[in-house]
Amino acid sequence: MNRYCKIFICLVSLTGFLNKGISYSQTEAESPWNLGADFYSSFVWRGMQNGSGPAIQPVLEHSSGSFTAGAWGSFDFRGYQEVDLYLSFSLPSGFSLGITDYYSPDLRYFDYSRESGSHAFEVTLGFSGENLSLEADYILNEAGGIGSAGNDLYLQAGFSFRHLSLFIGAGNGWLLNDPETNRDKVKICNLGLEVSRTIKITD
Repeated sequence: MNRYCKIFICLVSLTGFLNKGISYSQTEAESPWNLGADFYSSFVWRGMQNGSGPAIQPVLEHSSGSFTAGAWGSFDFRGYQEVDLYLSFSLPSGFSLGITDYYSPDLRYFDYSRESGSHAFEVTLGFSGENLSLEADYILNEAGGIGSAGNDLYLQAGFSFRHLSLFIGAGNGWLLNDPETNRDKVKICNLGLEVSRTIKITD
């Protein structure tokens, strides 16, 4: 297992221990820390598959008022790795503003060059209403190592109706797997549909 994956999982485990200790000593105070991990059969991001096979995705997050900071990772068993840092701010009327640093541990951390850079920085403006969610994401920089072309755009709209929710997303550049050719072409790249129903088993 790569050392970045080990470090990330150790940090999540340590925070879980501290979080548990806080919950025992201050039972009435809700902890500002949030941690967890998901397991997926494959990692698909905005319609684009990253890596191959099952992936473990740990997350560590801290919230204070309208401010949230966190770290998220994805590691599969065939070598794909990603560690992202993010900041977000809740705004009035359901809006939010955020920035994300996408990073690949396979590359040098302090490489910010256009030719081989390992970080892609994205700003996000979002809206969440009762039945409608909107999101606009914009990549600020070109980073050849991780694959961003700069000016990469992603737009998504989501709708929910009782037991049904759906979303549609469109993007260009990085999201279409060919940043140079598709730099100026915005195409639909992500569609999703979810149906949920609560089933009562016992009283």
